[in-house]
Amino acid sequence: MTKKGNQLHIHILGICGTFMGGIAVLAKQAGHTVTGCDANVYPPMSTQLEAQGITLIEGFAAEQTKLTPDMYVIGNVVTRGNPLMEAILNQGLPYISGPQWLAENVLQGKWVMAVAGTHGKTTTSSMLAWILEFAGLAPGFLIGGVPENFGVSARLPQISPNDSQFQKNQNLADDDCSPFFVIEADEYDTAFFDKRSKFVHYRPRTAILNNLEYDHADIFEDLAAIEKQFHHLVRTVPQHGLIVRNGKEASLQRVIDKGCWTPVEQFGTDADWQATNANSDGHFDVMYQRQLQGRVTWDLMGEHNRMNALACIAAARHAGVAVASSIEALGTFKNVKRRMETKGVVNQITVYDDFAHHPTAIETTVEGLRAKVGNARILAVLEPRSNTMKLGVMKDALPTSLAQADLVFCYGANLGWDAAEALNPIAHKSQIFDDLTQLVHAIVSKAQAGDHILVMSNGGFGGVHQKILEALKG
Repeated sequence: MTKKGNQLHIHILGICGTFMGGIAVLAKQAGHTVTGCDANVYPPMSTQLEAQGITLIEGFAAEQTKLTPDMYVIGNVVTRGNPLMEAILNQGLPYISGPQWLAENVLQGKWVMAVAGTHGKTTTSSMLAWILEFAGLAPGFLIGGVPENFGVSARLPQISPNDSQFQKNQNLADDDCSPFFVIEADEYDTAFFDKRSKFVHYRPRTAILNNLEYDHADIFEDLAAIEKQFHHLVRTVPQHGLIVRNGKEASLQRVIDKGCWTPVEQFGTDADWQATNANSDGHFDVMYQRQLQGRVTWDLMGEHNRMNALACIAAARHAGVAVASSIEALGTFKNVKRRMETKGVVNQITVYDDFAHHPTAIETTVEGLRAKVGNARILAVLEPRSNTMKLGVMKDALPTSLAQADLVFCYGANLGWDAAEALNPIAHKSQIFDDLTQLVHAIVSKAQAGDHILVMSNGGFGGVHQKILEALKG
């Protein structure tokens, strides 16, 4: 396809991943022609892409080179041996990674606000984007989920602040749009040809370090290897920037101790930002350096969400948003799709969908639901689907993470370890299935009025949520 001005045709490999799908949306909004391909297509990303008018191709057939795009943007799901990638290499066609394309075409000259951490990146990025939107700053964003407040996972910055001198004072790009861009900053590798973490491409001015645990066992040998990547991120934050970090995490202290050239504010300790006087509804007071700033009144539950909120308030303050405005914004914040999302209620039985895929995330998700429903029964339905979980690195932590669930149903197909053995400490309340139909039947046979069925997976899980709802109706 020929170029029209600065408009290009880009073809995205792995387009249905949350990050690459966001890249597709941004490129489309920027006026480029966007096509893409992937092996597995499922909502919410597939429906979002279709709504944007982006053509999806199933699979990675080599003949897609006949589309003759100006650039191929390569997702990290693509490996050597992929037929389309091999054709691109053999023919010497132009290609680039998603993070590098984003950095060069969208983030350059922007006030980038990056949210990093093992858990909570999507929710925290969504909160921060909403706080800026509420304050009238109209940020761009790329988030690994679909925030309910926006309805899309990505958009370009919208309008410039009222003070036209703002961008010049901050040495930002001089154009007609907002200088702010919020991005979910993932530590996973960039592409098969670039093994650095994605977030080193983003060069944030404001960086949130939410937490740091061992994860991604398929690419990181140990926690120290991930800490090294986080320090690479810290090295890119300028002196006039800000690092907002979880003060309770020893791993993040080690990251900072490796060297830091940027002011740091902590949350979760009495050093800077604290959440106090939380009640059963999840409402809490915000304290800054032991001074009351206001009270957050919202629908989210759990200490992890309070920590997310503190991080966002601190980051937004760095961008010029008053704390009172951030607190007010959080009162109107709606969560992200697939974050304790209610999929339906049948016969007084509620079915939820949640993205939890790491034992710590599973534990905080179950605890959050427990705080919400009190003594009602929780039926936890788990698909250990992430690469780390499939390798079995975290399997011994599963029984503890599911302690507050009343019954546990695990989908054990395609695992490299014995799920029954791993869940033996809670064998009295757990069942393991390799067949999805049998799993659904077992769940429905145990469910009763007043129950809460919590489905946890970082994939489509074979549409199990709808299957459960339909079976309950039957």
